[in-house]
Amino acid sequence: MTSSKKRDLIEGRAALIVIDIQKSSFAPIPNDKRAIAHMPDYTQRMAMSKVAIDKAREVGIPVIFIQEIHRANLIDMGRETDGNEDVHCLDCNPLTAFAEEELGMRPDDYRISKRRYSAFYGTDLEILLKGLKAETLILVGGLTDVCVHYTFVDGHQGDYFCRVIEDCVAGSSIEAHQASLNAMEYLQHGAIRSLDDVLTAMEDQAQTKVA
Repeated sequence: MTSSKKRDLIEGRAALIVIDIQKSSFAPIPNDKRAIAHMPDYTQRMAMSKVAIDKAREVGIPVIFIQEIHRANLIDMGRETDGNEDVHCLDCNPLTAFAEEELGMRPDDYRISKRRYSAFYGTDLEILLKGLKAETLILVGGLTDVCVHYTFVDGHQGDYFCRVIEDCVAGSSIEAHQASLNAMEYLQHGAIRSLDDVLTAMEDQAQTKVA
């Protein structure tokens, strides 16, 4: 049975969550040399996120940047290399840094570092969202099938309205990317949205505030 209530793309106040768009996202590393595989056009999709970031800033929606980072001695890597992934996002690697120039980041931006896939796990994201009184989380970044998916699930379980900009996320493969989009849409109908739809919703919300 599906819900009869059609939700708005943005319900209440929104926050844009930029997940793990780091220097490595734009580095010219062959896919077979990466610690984590990337689907084709991964870099272009990460770059497209700046369009959403710029619009969010323009209309007053807070932007929160998430960074996956691990200590160089691997003490906090946990089980992350038990599957397909190799050692990644070490604090001694310059490519682990935020992609500040590519995303137009500012010194006073909200920044959260995490040791696990979900942006909620072991971080103060929940406290920040409560302070911002956010109800809708708009997600961009990577990987669709890992950090985006698990952040979405935790947001869903925390009773947030969760939206994913399909044009601005990318997975470890096209198949994994699509499977995770399907899984997230299963949890919240209307969760997977185009960039154009989100930009329009952002603009509409800004006009509503003015009115």
